[in-house]
Amino acid sequence: MMTIHEVSRITGLTIRALQYYDNIGLLEPADVTETGYRLYDDESLYRIHEIMLFRELGFPLKEISKIVHDPSVDRGRVLEQQIGLLKLRREKLDELIALAEKIRETGERSMDFNVFDKRKIEEYEKKAKESWGNTEAYMEYEKKSENRTEGEKKDLGMRLMDIFTEFGAIKDTKAPGSPEAQALVQKLRDFITANYYNCTVEILKGLGTAYGAEGEMRSNIDRHAGEGTGAFASKAVEEYCR
Repeated sequence: MMTIHEVSRITGLTIRALQYYDNIGLLEPADVTETGYRLYDDESLYRIHEIMLFRELGFPLKEISKIVHDPSVDRGRVLEQQIGLLKLRREKLDELIALAEKIRETGERSMDFNVFDKRKIEEYEKKAKESWGNTEAYMEYEKKSENRTEGEKKDLGMRLMDIFTEFGAIKDTKAPGSPEAQALVQKLRDFITANYYNCTVEILKGLGTAYGAEGEMRSNIDRHAGEGTGAFASKAVEEYCR
């Protein structure tokens, strides 16, 4: 375990920032001593690294909280979208630099206003955010989770992963369309609806695709429930949604 001073030294975050993250439920310490000192473990450092990365990528803390606390968010996909947005911004910055250098070197007066057009970036940013952070489902998730502690959120995440452990226990003996697998899909859907948001068939289908696709979500499932569990759960969801 590490003290808040040690974590501050390792990460470069101020003690005030770490205290603020705790107060808003973004990063609670792994433990608190009887005298009230916050203690952090390796999992805490991993979470801090995630938070700092998304901050550097331009996400507000409120949106970072959605990303790191909602197990249905495919963080790899969010990162991919944000990288695409940053590349567009870099292209725009390169165009501005080229224009400024041309004016400095030649003194030429320019009437080309295309370099100031940000519509492409704004449209990309809007679509990326709508795909994970502005839907009715995520607003419902935000409302349900706003008063939960970090410990409660972790407990929900573990209970969700326990359902995938049940998928892992039958993946070698049952087919994805078997009654046992389909019952687990229903259990998964009911759990998400009760604790996160209304898991419609459309949303469930999208989650099922993510369970089987390359990315952090499948890796987390397989790491917790055994190799191949994400792909099996994905096929079971696909059968269910038919």
